[in-house]
Formats: sequence, C-alpha cells, structure tokens
Amino acid sequence: MLRTLTIRDFVIVDAIELEFARGFSVFTGETGAGKSILIDALALALGGRGDPSVVREGAAKADVSADFSATPEVQAWLEEHEFADEHGGVLLRRVIDNAGRSKAYINGSAATAAQLREVGEMLVDIHGQHAHQSLMKADAQRQLLDSQAGLLEQAREVAASYKTWRALARQREQFEQDARNVLLERERLEWQVAELHKLAVKPGEWAEISTEHSRLSHAAALISGAQEALGVISESESPILSQLSSITQKLTKLVDVDTALKPVLDALEPAQIQLQEAVYALNDYLGRVELDPARLQEVEERLEAIHSTARKFHVQPDELPEEYRKLSEQLKQLADASDLDALRAQEDKLRQAYLALAQKLSKARAKAAAALGEAVTAAMQDLSMAGGRFEIALNEVEPAAYGLEQVEFLVAGHAGVAPRALAKVASGGELARISLAISVIASAATSIPTLIFDEVDSGIGGAVAEVVGRLLKRLGQDRQVLCVTHLPQVASQANQHYQVKKRSEGGKTLSDIDGLDAKARVEEIARMLGGLEITATTRKHARELLAS
Repeated sequence: MLRTLTIRDFVIVDAIELEFARGFSVFTGETGAGKSILIDALALALGGRGDPSVVREGAAKADVSADFSATPEVQAWLEEHEFADEHGGVLLRRVIDNAGRSKAYINGSAATAAQLREVGEMLVDIHGQHAHQSLMKADAQRQLLDSQAGLLEQAREVAASYKTWRALARQREQFEQDARNVLLERERLEWQVAELHKLAVKPGEWAEISTEHSRLSHAAALISGAQEALGVISESESPILSQLSSITQKLTKLVDVDTALKPVLDALEPAQIQLQEAVYALNDYLGRVELDPARLQEVEERLEAIHSTARKFHVQPDELPEEYRKLSEQLKQLADASDLDALRAQEDKLRQAYLALAQKLSKARAKAAAALGEAVTAAMQDLSMAGGRFEIALNEVEPAAYGLEQVEFLVAGHAGVAPRALAKVASGGELARISLAISVIASAATSIPTLIFDEVDSGIGGAVAEVVGRLLKRLGQDRQVLCVTHLPQVASQANQHYQVKKRSEGGKTLSDIDGLDAKARVEEIARMLGGLEITATTRKHARELLAS
C-alpha cells in the first residue's frame, strides 16, 4: 500500500508530505483547489508522462516521491531487477526539470520511466474521472473484459501469432505478384555469395595479413637494423658489452678500496645483464626474419583481392566475413520463399496455430463475459437501475489481431427492455453508474493493493451516492482505496479525510492538503452539502451523514 507521498514544486503545489493508512480515504475541496493534482503527481511517480508544464512556476524542477510497502510479487520483481531494499519497501521517485529532462529512481537507484510503470502497475490501479467515456469505445470494452478475466497475456499471444501469420501471408502474396523480381534478386545474391565464398575471408584475417605485409615489405631494413644493433652491442671491434664488462671488473676491485663506488657497481650490473638479454633476443630475431620476395608477392596479391572485393561490396575489408554471413542468410530466406508450395504450407500452419490460440481465447472470453455481466447487473440494482441488465456480446468477426470476436457492452436501463449497445442507450448518469460498478467489480478481482478513484462518481448523487460510498468503503476493507470526490455522501463513508485548499502567496496560487480531525470533517462535509454558507442545519446534516 501507499505509505507516504512527497510532492515538491508540482503545478501549484509548493511542498506537501502526506502519510496514508489502510482503508478508505477521500480527498475533497472546492473546484479548482487541486484535488486531481494529487493523482497526477502520483501518476508521474508511477512512470506517467511528464513535461515542463508540471514544474511550478518559478521553480527549477518538480520532485515527486511515493513510498509503498512491497507485496511478495513486487519484492520478487525488485530482486530480479536489483532494486531490492533491505527495509522491504518500494520508494519510487521522479524528477522533471523546467527543460523537460526527466530522472527516475527506484529505492534510490537510477531507473527508467518504463521500469517505474512496470512496478507501478503491480502497486496501484487508477480509475480516472473520464473512465466512463472510454466505455463507449470497442477497444476499451475488449481491454476491460480481458483485464478483468486475466486474459491479457493470452490476448498478447494471439496478437503475436496473428502478426507472424499475416507477415508470411504478405510475403507469399508479394512473391506471387512479383515472382520475376524475386528470381532476379535471388540470382544477384547467388553471384555475390559465390564470390565471397571463393575469396573466403576469415574473421581477423585482414589485420593479420596487413601486419605480415608490413613485416615482409620492411624485411631488409629490419634485418639491417637488427644486425647493426647486434654489432654495436657485442660484435664490433670495441663492443658496448665488452666495455661494460671491463668497467664492471675494474670497479669490483676498486669497491674493496672505497665502498662509495658500490652504488655505481650495483647500477651497472643489471645493465650488463639487460644488454646480454638483448643480444640473445637479436640473435633469435635474426634467425627468424628472412627476405622472402615470393611470400611478399603472395601477401600483396591477397591484400589487393580483399581490398578490391571490399570496394565492390561497399564495406570495409574487415567487414567482409559479416557481409558474407548476412548475404548468405538473405539468400537462404529467399530460397525458402521461392518455394511457393512450401510457403503456402507454412502459411497454413501459422494460420492454424493462430486459430487454435484465438479459439481458446474466445472460450475464455465467453465465460468471463457471462460472469462480468451477472456481477454488473447485480450492482446496477443498488445504483438506482432496478430491473436493469448488463450483458456482454461477443460478435464474430474476421480473424484479427485481437481475436475472432469484437466485444460489445449491452445495457437495458430497466425491466422489459431488450439490451442495446451501451453507446446508444445509456444516459450520462447511467453510464457513470455502470462505469463505477465495473470499476469496483474489476478492482475487487485484482490483487493490486492500492486503488485510486478520481471523481468516478461524477454524474450521480442522492441515494445512489450513498451506495457508491458504501461500495468504496467495503472495497477498502481488503485494500487501500483513495478517492477524489465532490459528493458528501461518499466522503462521509471514508476512514480518513483529506481537504485540498488553495491559498495565495506572493501573488501566486498554491495548493495545500490537510488531514481532517472529527470537528474539521464536520465543517468540510457541511460545506459540501451547503456551499459557501454553512448553517446549523447543514452541520447537523453533516453529523448525521458521518454517523450513518
């Protein structure tokens, strides 16, 4: 669950730190006070999109941190991605500066916004104030059904299978339409692959043969230089090694006379040893290096062949082995595609694999649709839609990425009326109530510990609002529920109540959030009931709501 939320310089918030508890909490305040800013800030910490407009005017950056307790699922994710904290919590932080640059952190370690979103989806489920509008769209209806039934992974498998099948089908269609061009391309690739195969350049060969060429082409100079060095050191009339040996012998005798010469002798002895090692190395080198004009010509011809071919293929010489591999793979794919019968057989195999997955998804959707329809219908009876029914139709369509059926929500507002498409028959208030019923039912089925409802109760009131409040409070018995509301009937059901207020400071509008005690809560409920002028009657009504 969400334990604390810290917001700094976000929109019209200067600095706020809130602590949260389990159960049902509400946020209320006058229109424009910034109630939804709280949800926007939390959404940013959960990996939502951010831009410079979220930074408070005059501030350098907006900084939002959200501290959660971790479920076993989240803890496993943290350990897998090396974000685990010894305290067993999850601290998500997002910073946006006024240039639009974004930084993300998980438990103090740098992360990506995608990682924030991934872990955030396991921690919080946000139902926005315009959720009922999305119910008018077929894609949103299908997504909601799949999400409620835990079929999202199956749906992704179906989409991936469809994509693979259709890609091969387009390849086959293209081949049938343009077989001559495919043949010409195959001939071109065969010629290129054959030429590279004949040249047979090995990985690393270009560097090796270049080094060998340099050595062979400078062999005379190398031999001459090595012989000259050997002569000076040990084979001339007065070689350095002999002179050094003579000096060392003399100093050895003189050290007995004056030990002050000992450091000089100690310095010369290693030099004598090093020179002797150099003589051994030069003799060994001269024994290996020889003038080989034939090999030099052979290496030069190989270099020219490789360089010429690289120019022809528009690549660097050391890239020829990779070019050979790439062209060979293209030729293999084209050869496979050139077999039309094999291509058709493979296409049919992929189509059958897609249909098997899609039909399995269809059966699961049918079962889930019936269960969700019954649950929403039952909830509608408590939301002033007595006798109403909610059904989910699965209309057969041509195979598509989303499966073999289109999901359509149907509703009958009262008894004796046949269900019709939700978008056509539901009024604004009915749509809001149905959306809320679906949200509550879907949330009850999920394991996500924190649920947020951002003014999802808009469009309802009176006795229905009281039922909504009870629904959310009941949901809060099993998990943490946060709700932004303008309805006193909903606010009165909460376990914790926060008030959002605006204030002016230095000519700027700022937003504050305060937790309310019992007395302050009566005043806020009374304000919600009676507007700006609070009377004894509205206070009495407020106390009655809170006591109910």
